[in-house]
Amino acid sequence: MALYAAAAAVLAGVESHQGSIKGLVYGSSFQNVKQLYALVCETQRYSSVLDTVIASAGLLRAEKKLRPHLAKVLVYELLLGRGFSGRGGRWKPLLDRHQARLKAELARLKVHRGVSRNEDLLEVGCGPGPASQVPRFVRVNTLKTCCDDAIDYFKRQGFSYQGRASSLEDLRALKGKRFLLDPLLPELLVFPAQTDLHDHPLYQAGHLILQDKASCLPAMLLAPPPGSHVIDACAAPGNKTSHLAALLKNQGKIFAFDLDAKRLASMATLLARAGVSCCQLAEEDFLAVSPSDQRYRQVQYILLDPSCSGSGMLTRQLEEPGTGTPSKERLRALAAFQQRALCHALTFPSLQRLVYSTCSVCQEENEDVVRDALQQSSGTFRLTPVLPSWPHRGLNTFPGAEHCLRASPETTLTGGFFIAVLERVEVSSSVSQAEVLAPELRSSSVTKRKKRRRKAAAAPSVLP
Repeated sequence: MALYAAAAAVLAGVESHQGSIKGLVYGSSFQNVKQLYALVCETQRYSSVLDTVIASAGLLRAEKKLRPHLAKVLVYELLLGRGFSGRGGRWKPLLDRHQARLKAELARLKVHRGVSRNEDLLEVGCGPGPASQVPRFVRVNTLKTCCDDAIDYFKRQGFSYQGRASSLEDLRALKGKRFLLDPLLPELLVFPAQTDLHDHPLYQAGHLILQDKASCLPAMLLAPPPGSHVIDACAAPGNKTSHLAALLKNQGKIFAFDLDAKRLASMATLLARAGVSCCQLAEEDFLAVSPSDQRYRQVQYILLDPSCSGSGMLTRQLEEPGTGTPSKERLRALAAFQQRALCHALTFPSLQRLVYSTCSVCQEENEDVVRDALQQSSGTFRLTPVLPSWPHRGLNTFPGAEHCLRASPETTLTGGFFIAVLERVEVSSSVSQAEVLAPELRSSSVTKRKKRRRKAAAAPSVLP
């Protein structure tokens, strides 16, 4: 099947340092990038286990034409993935010949290491750290269904609904086929870590969006009411855009921009599947969009989630093994772009509320960008306090930074993330806009009144 060949090609590219998993997946010609991405990441995660099983079973010695990366993908699918019942194409006969031996070697490895579950085979150094313990978050797409109906569907499939979670400990304790409702987001279901729902019929039909909790916060905190005009400045791959459309109930307009044509095409497919009808996609650089364009005169809400280092992404260690903090040069370049984008967004004349977010944990891309943009706005915008009970706040690098939100696997059981909410400063009704914007006009007016009074005092009196 094309899926397995594509996955093997991506693995080979990663090991030969041709790029990251994500970059190679999106650069491939395979259409279902999410399915390909999930398969490659899981195969990479179990890489050392698969190497041991394949070597012990003598698979590559017996099948000399079988390439090592393809063998790894196929054995993962057979032993640890979805299996090949009714699928597998031309590889199924080959795997049928070796299935018994491969399963026996996997069982022998478990006995040797004293474990009973597949995930327990992962080595301590590269296995279940905090990132791998993050639950599977699933946003119910309210454009197509409601939370109660989705919950009922899962219950009919044998899942056990545990109600609304009351703490992070409830989420950590999830196992088996139990699931919960998130304590903060009303349309977010929570399943045990490593739950795979990519083939679930509700996901395939666009009723569910597989989206990390932290990634759901930007649209929720922007909170545009139905009928609003919204800009999604760097929109692909589109999960946040679909969330915005759900909050708008498809009433209003979303102007979504992205420069990458391939990602924009995938986004169009995602939005169509999600039932989004209020979005206008544009293959355009947001920095080239004119705030004075009449099309955007009613835009009061902007979501800005610009390109970033991705240092907070859960799959980063799988994509780029051994990669640490991005280089100072790369951070400087990214932060410069991010600051330009944020300052540009703040010039839209009707803008009232903006959410700036990244999937980075680096101060240079987060607090530093927000601080500099606020300074350039000269008091027109301010940071808004949000979610006071959120446990992880912005770094204390400037006054008000505590109003920003951070997220991490350790503190919030999510991917690494940063969010800042900016609002236009309202002018007091007792002070005219002209006085605030042009104090020199006020002083000029006072001077003229004083001159008139002096002139009147000097004029000769006229007696009746």
